[in-house]
Amino acid sequence: MRDFRDAKAMAQTLRENLTTKAVTISHSESLELISRVLGVADWNTLSAMLQVGRTSPETATVKLQAGTSSYPAIPLRDLVPFPTTTYPLFVGREKTILALKDAFERQREVVLAIQKNETVDEPGFEDIYDVGVLAQLLEIQRLDDGTLRVLAQGRQRVVIQRFVGETGSYRADVTGVSEGPIPDEPELIQRAVKRFESYVSAHDMRVPPIWPPLERTLDPGRVADVIASHIVLPISEKQKLLATLDPVKRLKCADAFLDLSTLPLSSTLHATRRRAIEYADQRGHQYATLEHLLLALVDDADAAVVLRDCNADFGTLKADLIRYLDKELKNLMIENGKNGQPTAAFVRVSQRAAVHAQELGWSEVKGSNTLLAIFPETRSPAVRLLSGQGITQKLVAASITGNTGSV
Repeated sequence: MRDFRDAKAMAQTLRENLTTKAVTISHSESLELISRVLGVADWNTLSAMLQVGRTSPETATVKLQAGTSSYPAIPLRDLVPFPTTTYPLFVGREKTILALKDAFERQREVVLAIQKNETVDEPGFEDIYDVGVLAQLLEIQRLDDGTLRVLAQGRQRVVIQRFVGETGSYRADVTGVSEGPIPDEPELIQRAVKRFESYVSAHDMRVPPIWPPLERTLDPGRVADVIASHIVLPISEKQKLLATLDPVKRLKCADAFLDLSTLPLSSTLHATRRRAIEYADQRGHQYATLEHLLLALVDDADAAVVLRDCNADFGTLKADLIRYLDKELKNLMIENGKNGQPTAAFVRVSQRAAVHAQELGWSEVKGSNTLLAIFPETRSPAVRLLSGQGITQKLVAASITGNTGSV
């Protein structure tokens, strides 16, 4: 495991050495450079790791007293936090700002309470879910618009017994939750981690360094919390995961959200994918590429609706795709009687489409999901041909959500 505790000293040394070479960088720039050297995305993330690793009273592991304890509270509109994960929070409500000041004057402990309805500006006890997270405040920064940016790390689940805001700031009375001994579930952990890795790849996500790595973690509850903090789900579904206190059951639920094999293809998309393979076979191509797939999607009913919304010229798009397949891929020939195989990009797009359909809450994967899933393959001729007609990922996504009324 890397030792991050001397990061600030390293940054200072870097600045001094560069200064002798007539290169000047600011203190903040040196911190960012050292963060990158250590393999961390930015200084905020590294700072959180530093804080977690310290043993001073300010950042000691949170331990609830027996019975009910009272803490300053932050009501969250659109975020479900999980233990062990660090979150940037943007705070603007007056009562929440007062609660933060109260927390920083004491032990920097605060209860993160999740609102049932994000439109409620003055939440009461009936407006929040009964399971929240006790967190440690790591940093606070006032922004130009008057709001506060706070870095908080979730420490443990709590049951909220009382939540009030009449005293000028939000406070919550909570009791701790114990999950008991760590159960032995190595096969469940490995399966969930493998699916999570596929999910991260399909989303082109960058997950901050986790120690120990998930595949070496023996605690199914911790694995479930890390997965739940990264996957895209409605607030209500994430809250259900937070409120599932049995660690094995929680990981099984998180794993189920990652199991895209349970999400079927629409009959139209089935036909579209077969047609893409046939286009490769007819030309004797060794592989079915994204261009074969896009040509098939032009005649897919669901994808065609989106393309029409984006003002696609169907005739030109078809002609350009056929010209590319017949001229540029003529060297990808195979022996007669053999079928073309989907490329790795074809498979990635299929996985990405399933993830997108799941996030929309759809019961099946459609051609429109597949069309949207092509765009992250930025080097493909398929994306270039779509871009040539002004069809972008943003336009396609807007068309899909506009036609479904979904988020």
